[in-house]
Amino acid sequence: MTRPKRIVPNKAAARLAVHAPVSHAEPRHELVILTGLSGSGKASALKAFEDLGYYAVDNLPIDLLTPFAELAAQSVENTRAALVVDVREGQRLERFPAMLREVRKRLSTTVIYLEASKAALLRRFSETRRPHPLGREAMVGPAIQAERKLLDPIRNVADILIDTTNFNVHELRAYIQNQFERESDGKSLLVSSISFGYKNGVPLEADLVFDVRFLPNPHFIPEFRHLTGRHPKVIAYVRKFAQTQEFLGRVTDLLLFLLPHYIHEGKSYLTVAFGCTGGQHRSVMIAEEMRKRLAKEGYRVKTAHRDMPR
Repeated sequence: MTRPKRIVPNKAAARLAVHAPVSHAEPRHELVILTGLSGSGKASALKAFEDLGYYAVDNLPIDLLTPFAELAAQSVENTRAALVVDVREGQRLERFPAMLREVRKRLSTTVIYLEASKAALLRRFSETRRPHPLGREAMVGPAIQAERKLLDPIRNVADILIDTTNFNVHELRAYIQNQFERESDGKSLLVSSISFGYKNGVPLEADLVFDVRFLPNPHFIPEFRHLTGRHPKVIAYVRKFAQTQEFLGRVTDLLLFLLPHYIHEGKSYLTVAFGCTGGQHRSVMIAEEMRKRLAKEGYRVKTAHRDMPR
């Protein structure tokens, strides 16, 4: 039996994520099964996979594991899924190794087993004040010991062992993203470049807000009034001003500085909002231009125009 890769990260390893590299050759279908001890971070790991675009299912009944794999393998589209299977299944977990052999005949499958020291698990249960899944009345210490014994057969068939003792939530999430992100440059962050009009308020979802009302307003030019910032004439008008070019350059440089740091901290979504008076001309043009600039640098970017007439 091939021994699983064991990962015992420290703070530096969490940042560098250099242990147990995963191949970046992208299969047509892929399944990741997350399992391990309660309190070891399975929910956080599953969320990280979901942010990477995996179809995520928590606590899938083990009897559905093989049918799920069959559906994924038969899909005409690329399918990446991440599932959590753990001690909540009880005695049915005894069937997991045999089921795993069948699943692996259908599609590429990686089993990740998360664990932590007893002291770390006790501290986490104390902080969250959640009962152990093996019983509300049971003492946490003996429950952890019983869970280790119950999960040992699954641990033995895992491909990757991750010791999360020295991980916090953000470091675990960053580790998962660094190991499983399909983009070779790791640019997993999804940026939303949106426009809005201040007369209707600032978007609540905005992380960064830039006011472009200092730019000359096309609204006061009759031939532009009923157009939008997507029209070539409006784009040419707004772009021709020196302050427009300087603003675009400075904001581009700022975002290119910030985005890698947001990725490092585990952020998966960033909304950058550009506002003008009505949300029809200047903000639309700037939001579209910023999308092009960031996409050129390899980032995933989408645009939305809240107040632009449809």
